[in-house]
Amino acid sequence: MIGIEDLNVRGMLRNRRLSRSIADGAFYEFRRQLEYKSGIHGGTVVVADRWFASSKTCSDCGHRLEALPLSMRHWVCPECGAYHDRDVNA
Repeated sequence: MIGIEDLNVRGMLRNRRLSRSIADGAFYEFRRQLEYKSGIHGGTVVVADRWFASSKTCSDCGHRLEALPLSMRHWVCPECGAYHDRDVNA
């Protein structure tokens, strides 16, 4: 199983400094190839909605934080006490 996130590429292209690199990334082609290759080999590709709060949801118990500012890179789940890195948890 492969998990990917549905990105707002059109919105990301508005960033003048990153737009060329983002356009060269060919995100749609990468997703298409993942789905094609995983289908051949019996795998599945799961696409997470861009508005799903993956950074704020505990991967151990499923508890969801109400607020998690972007400046907070690590957090501890108030329910189970698990320590999470924001990017790894997402």
